[in-house]
Amino acid sequence: MFEVEPAGKRQPQGRPAAVDKRFRAFDPHQVLLLPPSLDDWLPQDHLARFVADLVDEVLDLGPVLADYTEKRGYPPYDPRLMLRLLIYGYTTGVRSSRAIERKCADHIALRYLAADQAPDFRSISRFRRRHLDALADLFTQSLHLATRLGMVKMGRVALDGTKLEANASKHKAMSYGRLVDKEEKIEAEIADLEAQAAALLADAEATDTAEDQRFGIDGKDTDLPAELDRREKRLAKLQAARAQIEAEAADKARRHAEDKERRRQKRVGTGDEQAVTDAGDTAAAKARPKPKAQANFTDPNSRIMKNSDGAYIQAYNAQAVVDEEHQVITAADVTTNASDALNYTTMLDQSAANTGVHPKQALVDAGYCSETNLEAAKERQLSCGTDTFMATGRLAHDEQVPPAPRGRIPASATLKERIARKLRTKPGKSAYRRRKAIVEPVFGQIMTCHNGRQLLLRGEDGARGEWRLLAACHNLRKIFRHAGTTGLATLTG
Repeated sequence: MFEVEPAGKRQPQGRPAAVDKRFRAFDPHQVLLLPPSLDDWLPQDHLARFVADLVDEVLDLGPVLADYTEKRGYPPYDPRLMLRLLIYGYTTGVRSSRAIERKCADHIALRYLAADQAPDFRSISRFRRRHLDALADLFTQSLHLATRLGMVKMGRVALDGTKLEANASKHKAMSYGRLVDKEEKIEAEIADLEAQAAALLADAEATDTAEDQRFGIDGKDTDLPAELDRREKRLAKLQAARAQIEAEAADKARRHAEDKERRRQKRVGTGDEQAVTDAGDTAAAKARPKPKAQANFTDPNSRIMKNSDGAYIQAYNAQAVVDEEHQVITAADVTTNASDALNYTTMLDQSAANTGVHPKQALVDAGYCSETNLEAAKERQLSCGTDTFMATGRLAHDEQVPPAPRGRIPASATLKERIARKLRTKPGKSAYRRRKAIVEPVFGQIMTCHNGRQLLLRGEDGARGEWRLLAACHNLRKIFRHAGTTGLATLTG
């Protein structure tokens, strides 16, 4: 009915170009004749392609697949899809299941890995918790891949620990002394509530009609039993925390007494294991926790620890052995003890078991220095050929290590004096100087690139599994930078 001018090309809004310039065609509303291919969205050398090839062609998924034994039920997501998401997420610092779910919709790499599917965060979280042991086993698989690519030499390794924040607040912890006081107080409150409940029940028995009018036809007082139940649950948590602290104190006393008895027998040249056991049992029976020993109600396995900044946090002590050649992690574990000294032997043994080779040199800082570890280092050198360079003390800022004195080492010198003198020689200083350059950058990369400063899973098993998964992703990132997808092709060809 109305004449309309033919629509021409819409000009860009805003200020016109200074000249009659021709621009490339741009039409956001262009309809695609064929559906786009996800494979065209990523460069050929992208990390996501490496992860996809790794999961599909290289990794052994047997431990994950073996857990699916029930044929009934709705089909779950393909384990390859979930592994792709978790490995890429942990490698790039996206560890939250909710964050992975969000990025499956708006992140090209994750959409590519998920083949345009979008698992919800509950499925991702359940998969991670269900297959935690298999995910932790990825660490040994990543180490074997690095070894096959020639990235692990085991000539020189460095051992160190770092404090990882637990998924728990330190304000949810309570000391042993306060636990005892609180437990006695709640027991008194429960006794008082039980007396009130008994009085109410007796009164209700005598005055049923009045109780029916007040509390309803069933004659129950709903407030008091609920309060009593809450108090009893609180008391059970306090008693469990107290038992945990007492058990830890007894275990610590047992280990100390047994170690002391073994050293005594070694000095006198005897060997009586029954005496060692009896000494441990006696010490455990007499052990009493320190009043300031704490337990956390959110994550009972975590402990208050002092981090590198001097702050006290609720944490786990994460340990790692790192090979010098390409900073590949050869051993990873988590402990609940703030001291590093208990981990010297176990971590080096784990490294040797994972690689099949004992290192020629091991560099450790002063946190591992103890009489037990000095003796273990001497025995390790004789049996395995591993020469340990262990700092015996910390230097002040800008303090220089004095040169070793001339002449022979006195025959009366202790093990600590001997190893301190070894570190003051030119070869000793040259070797130990490499410690920081080997292991500390690895911790920095995990904290920043992998967002691994705080753990997401609770409990010692959860913390250990997540730390090993972080270590595996660190190794895989090193493999990607060293060999890329071509390196994987050589392993599968």
